[in-house]
Amino acid sequence: MRAVNWLDEVRFDERGLVTVIVQDAASDRVLMVAWADAAALAETAATGQAVYFSRSRGRLWRKGEESGHRQRVQEVRLDCDGDVVLYRVEQAGGIACHTGRESCFFRLLRGGQWQSVDPVLKDPELIYRK
Repeated sequence: MRAVNWLDEVRFDERGLVTVIVQDAASDRVLMVAWADAAALAETAATGQAVYFSRSRGRLWRKGEESGHRQRVQEVRLDCDGDVVLYRVEQAGGIACHTGRESCFFRLLRGGQWQSVDPVLKDPELIYRK
């Protein structure tokens, strides 16, 4: 009897992608949401570094490859339906968002309007010099 490959239990969508929620392992704060294909998940599991599939770039995206804000993966979890993956990570530099903030979830709905409630920790122009 053939052993089941752990990737076989992930329910990828029609594009071959699965949603990945990224959570800080120390604070439990949700840092970001991204996508992964089978290759990204396999590389993440093999290296311990967060890898995603960038839909805009059309290729694998190794978190921090441009910014230096890498994510060391402590755990990879799969939800009950098999269609959402959770990475619990140690976030290098304390910045996960391309806006220079700790988390991509920095806007809070108040009084029917979105308000930015988290500070910019580092100017994105300084992070993403071309």
